[in-house]
Amino acid sequence: MSSKSPLYRKVAGDLRTAIAAGEYGSGARLPAEDELARRYGVSRGTVRQALASLRADGLVTSRRGARRVVLGGAPRLQSFGELRSFARWARSLGEEPGGRTVAVDPAEATEEEANHLQLPPGAGVFKVMRVRTLSGVPVMVERSTYPERIGRLVAAMDVDEVSHSRQLELHGVLFTDAHHTIDVASADADDAKLLGCGAGHALLRERRRSTDPAGTPVEWSEDRYLPGTVAFTVHNSVASSALGRQLGEE
Repeated sequence: MSSKSPLYRKVAGDLRTAIAAGEYGSGARLPAEDELARRYGVSRGTVRQALASLRADGLVTSRRGARRVVLGGAPRLQSFGELRSFARWARSLGEEPGGRTVAVDPAEATEEEANHLQLPPGAGVFKVMRVRTLSGVPVMVERSTYPERIGRLVAAMDVDEVSHSRQLELHGVLFTDAHHTIDVASADADDAKLLGCGAGHALLRERRRSTDPAGTPVEWSEDRYLPGTVAFTVHNSVASSALGRQLGEE
């Protein structure tokens, strides 16, 4: 079986880039399905899959049998339908991702970290803080906790390395599945300094446990985004849904 990504993802990625670059502005119509099929040398079924991906991200209208209309005025969208690194997601939108490592500290895992990473209490971990940017603008503070063996690899990376996950993949560390929790958190002093917001400012928080193909946890992360810079989308149906609700923590 080919290891290449499905063709619809390339089509969807190209269209996302074109929309982000303004080739198809708000209210513009995308080319018809048959025209897109000829352009990319794929079937209309593949084109429909690509358009469904754009629809799930809130980028185009969902009218079938008609040319899709581009929607505008929304924050940048990230779908949970595909697990992407920040850098890959940003590039798929035509944005230039950036990152700067602020701190890399060896430490003992807290009870929460040990639980999420399936480590013994007090096990050695590395805690990494980075500020992430889209086209030069700070949008998110990323706090990641790694098991010691992975943390040592991260600690050896350049402070301006854009994609830690890509570099880790080169060392055989793969991020294949993740469990996400979305809520709101108040900006602390580090958030305020790195994002240019006020302390106590409400931030969109995504907490994430990533695992490798064997199901072994490789990262426990907390990302805090400035409001209005990103939105997350989930596609579900009455037949199947991975979306759940729980009460917020006090």
